[in-house]
Parts: sequence; C-alpha cells; structure tokens
Amino acid sequence: MASWISDLTTLHELTEELARAATLDATLQELLRTGAGLVGARRGLAVLEPADGLGPHTSIGYGLLRADLGTIETVPRGEAAFGRLLDGPVVGCGDGLVEVLHTDLAREPDLDQRHREVACQLGFGASYGLRLATARDGRLGAVVWLYDEPAEPTERQRHLASLYVRYAAELVARQIEHSRAHHTLAVVREELLPSRLPRVPGVRMAVRHRTGPRGGGDWYDALPLPEAALGLAVGSVTGSGPSAVATMGRLRASLRAYAVMEGEDPVAVLSDLELLLRVTEPARSATALFAYVEPGTRRLLLAGAGHCPPLIVGERRTEYVETSLSAPLGMLSCWEAPSVEFEVEPGETLLLYTDGLLHRMGQPVDRAFAMLHAAAADTPRAAREDPELIADHVLRVCLPDERDAPGCDDDVVLLATRFEH
Repeated sequence: MASWISDLTTLHELTEELARAATLDATLQELLRTGAGLVGARRGLAVLEPADGLGPHTSIGYGLLRADLGTIETVPRGEAAFGRLLDGPVVGCGDGLVEVLHTDLAREPDLDQRHREVACQLGFGASYGLRLATARDGRLGAVVWLYDEPAEPTERQRHLASLYVRYAAELVARQIEHSRAHHTLAVVREELLPSRLPRVPGVRMAVRHRTGPRGGGDWYDALPLPEAALGLAVGSVTGSGPSAVATMGRLRASLRAYAVMEGEDPVAVLSDLELLLRVTEPARSATALFAYVEPGTRRLLLAGAGHCPPLIVGERRTEYVETSLSAPLGMLSCWEAPSVEFEVEPGETLLLYTDGLLHRMGQPVDRAFAMLHAAAADTPRAAREDPELIADHVLRVCLPDERDAPGCDDDVVLLATRFEH
C-alpha cells in the first residue's frame, strides 16, 4: 500500500510539471526527460507521426545530438523501435499498452544488422519504447529510451512509465491541435498580407513581420498608385486570434481600394477606413498610418490615426516625423486629422513600424522610442545603403536574440523604404 501511494504521489508531481509545458516541443522534451528517470535510461527519442497524416511530423532527442537523430533514422523503419511502434507488429500488454523492448541489442539474434551498427556507433546497448496514442485521436507517435548497457526496466518502472505516457499523450494531442490551429492561422494571415513588395523606380523597400503566438492583427502594405506614385501603409487591429486577423484582412483590402481612388489625400483615405470600421466592427478599434509618396520628387504626404510616428534615417539626420495627435480609428464618431507634408533627401530611409516593436522592448514608451532612435542612428554606414540591412540591424539591436518582454505577444511590423540618389 505504501509503495502504491508513493507511486501515485510521484505521478501526480510529474504530471503537474508536464502540464506546465507551454509548447509541443517543450512537452515532448519534458516527457523524454522525466520518462528517462522513470525507466532508468540516459537518452531518449520522441517521434511524432499522427495517424491522420495531418502532422506535425517531427523527431526530438534527449541527450542526443541532431546528427545522432539522423544516424538513428538510417535504421530500416520496420526494424527501428520507433518504426515498429508506429507501424509494425508489436508486443501488446494486457491493458492495451503498446511497447517495444530490446534488452541486449548486441546479442538479439533477429535484430537487423544496421540496427546493431547504429547502436554500437552511438553507444547504447538496450532500448525501451512506448506508443503515444489516445482513444480519440489514435496513434500520435512514439517515445523510445536508450540505455548505455544491456538493461531491462523492472515491472514497476514499466507500469509507472506507461501511466505517465498515457497522461502525456492526452497533453500531446491537445498541443498538436493547438499547433495545427496556429499554423492554419499563420497561413491565412500571411495570405492576407502582400506576397511581395512592388518594384518602384526611385525606391527600395524591405519588410520584417514577426507574429505573436496568438496571432495578432498588425499589417502593412505597399502599392503602386496612378501617376507613378506609391502608397505605404502600416496598421494594427486591437485583439488577437482569428477575429483580429479577419478584421486586419478587411481593413487592408479596403485601404487599397481607397488609396487607388483618393490616395493623394491620405486624410480622406483614413476617413473612409474609419467609417468602414465603425459600421462593420463597432466594438473594435485600430491604428493606421498611410503615406502618399512621389518617388521622383521624394515628397510624402502622410496621415496617421493613433499610430506611431515614422522615423527618417540618413547620413545627416535621424529623426521622427512630427505627426498630428489623433485618436485611433473607431474611437471617435467622426475621425479626421490634418495630414503632414515633408521631403526626404536622397539616400535617406523611412521606417514605418507598429507599436508591437515598442512593446516587445519591455520599456516605458518614452524609453522605447529613445532606444529605437538610437538603434537607427547607429546603423553602420555600409548597412545604410540597403533597407534589408537597416531593418535587420534595427530589430537586432532593439530585440537582441529575440528576447522579448515577458508576457508580450504583440506582432511586430517594420517597413523600410530607402529613397535612391
């Protein structure tokens, strides 16, 4: 009885720890690490291959190098432990558990020669594997633990491992659903954004778009307009998830139409967008910035609705464009604010961005603006010739190693437009 209570306590603690894993990869890593401790192994391998064929398909190692994973995959699938767990005939325990056990890989008479070679090369003498499956989803994948020497887990170890893997399979199934939904949302979001930036004489452009884990509504656009003009836009819709992405798609498509009809008047473009948002999405607000650009004269006419001011980067100046203060779209019964006209010098770059860039720095707003200004001003001379390099430099300085502020999942958009000599 004491042993049974101890096992239940152990499993409760381990499953609580597993439930804290935030991502699919983290769940599999924790499953391998904890499972290795339960069965007395030092290394492990998790293979995802859901039976419905919809993915994701991946392999993750514990105590293994990526090259080791590639070497293991050279074992014929029907002979490898994970392959037999996924496909072939296996030993079935009385309670429906599916497992594969090799107690001595060097001596088992029916083992494939390549399996022996790989075991010798990587230095493991035994393996124990379990199938990942749920009653609702069927097979999800398999986990295999590797021993340095010939070994066999005890009956108690196998029992604990099987209970733990059953619980883990339910978590993995939910993580797979979440991963698929996130992937689908990402695909839809990318399809709603420009597939490429246009080629316009006199300017070169680059864009960086980093999405948050829940999928936000930040967007950008660049479209050729009549009379060799160019329209530039960035914006952000409040909220996250599918509804924010759908609103973003509608606003961007509408702005393109308004820009073609009256792009030379940015205030009219945003006024039309305000009316559309108020009628179709009365409970949602958005920020937006639209610039009408004449590349030949380097003249810009710009209007913003609650959006961050653009930043001009050049040899002789790095400064924010002073735009009039305005509420976001959807916040007023009738939006209108004066536009701003200015010119850029040859070789200067205009940076348009969303507030997600500022939020992800994890600093007060004034401090974040100062950091962005400093990052742009410190752009190396060689990088100033290429908007791609400028965008990369700014993001690398503002968000080093992609270490974002804790708890911040905002999208980031950075659109760089360089005006040629």
